[in-house]
Amino acid sequence: MHIILFSHPLYMQSQSMPRFSKMLEQAYLERGHKVKIWSPKPHFFKIFSYGKISKWAGYVDQFILFPFWVRGQLKHQPADTLYVFADQALGPWVPLVKNKPHVVHAHDLLALRSALGEIPENPTSWSGRLYQHYIRHGFMQAKHFISVSKKTRDDLFIYGQINPVISEVVYNGLNYPYQPMQETDAKPLLAKAGLPMTANGFLLHLGGSQWYKNLAGVMHIYTAYATMTPQALPLVCVSPKPSEVIEKIIALMPANAKVVFIQGIDNLTLQAAYSMAAAFIFPSLAEGFGWPIAEAQACGCPVLTTDAAPMNEVGGNVATYIPTMRLIDNHHNWAKNAAEKLITLITMTPDAREFYAKISAENISKFDAKKTIEAYLSIYTQVLANYHNITKSNSTVQKAQ
Repeated sequence: MHIILFSHPLYMQSQSMPRFSKMLEQAYLERGHKVKIWSPKPHFFKIFSYGKISKWAGYVDQFILFPFWVRGQLKHQPADTLYVFADQALGPWVPLVKNKPHVVHAHDLLALRSALGEIPENPTSWSGRLYQHYIRHGFMQAKHFISVSKKTRDDLFIYGQINPVISEVVYNGLNYPYQPMQETDAKPLLAKAGLPMTANGFLLHLGGSQWYKNLAGVMHIYTAYATMTPQALPLVCVSPKPSEVIEKIIALMPANAKVVFIQGIDNLTLQAAYSMAAAFIFPSLAEGFGWPIAEAQACGCPVLTTDAAPMNEVGGNVATYIPTMRLIDNHHNWAKNAAEKLITLITMTPDAREFYAKISAENISKFDAKKTIEAYLSIYTQVLANYHNITKSNSTVQKAQ
């Protein structure tokens, strides 16, 4: 199979999507397919790489120069080439190949939902709203989609207004072989990383600084927990350094509270952290998928997360759920209720925790990387077959006429 992968430019802020594209490229090459990645080069961006104008220079490269280059390249591609978009945010390029076999991978529609005013926690500027409408106008013209979750697939229909021939859900596969790590192996790694260890472990959170990660909610839960528990476990946040807002919340915590922020740890150390944590706190307001939930469960760590899709889709019937925290909520009551559930989690008996680890392993078996790739390729093959059948049928009709 000949596959062209459209990917985000490397010079822009997004790094996860280029990594996703490289992962697909490697997996497909290993299976004998011919793969090329197409993405914009920094022509204008290289000249205007600083200040406010850099964003617009990048847009010129992406939406004016790159399409011109693609049109020239399309003339030289084999007839059986499949065009794959690594992200629905690449929608402006979809019209270039809408009449050729194509597939769009959809991760999340949070930016579009924000632009439509559906997420009050994340208001969007007028230019941002215009940009999201431009993206949607493009991917609406696609006919084949693969979504990372049922939530994303539903959002594609509701907010993306798509009219697809194929719209399938394929769960992400874990990109690292997370599993429970023995204490003797984990403790040296955690000590080297400077993570606090107590006899009963620590609480763990992982997330970026994005609004939907709800770091403030994590702090509210931990404050309530520390207030209710004289010997509170420390909270380790694998997150960027706290903002002023978060620092203010921490300053008001009781004296027995301890919050540690750490950045840049590798997968092995993160595996150790998941394995030694008493519980993992992940009260996201929204997600595209929710990788950390699956990672924590793979290591046998009890998970406290939001009872909303796709978090509850990933956590299954194993995770412990709390309501979504909203701007209008009484944070004190919300956090108190969450802290009570957290205490129940971290006071599990050893037998109960062992059983939890067992059912967690069963739940995350659906996030197998090899199965994910095979599912992608199966859909790709179906798209190509449909395209060739339609082309053959149209050819037959024309001859008959």
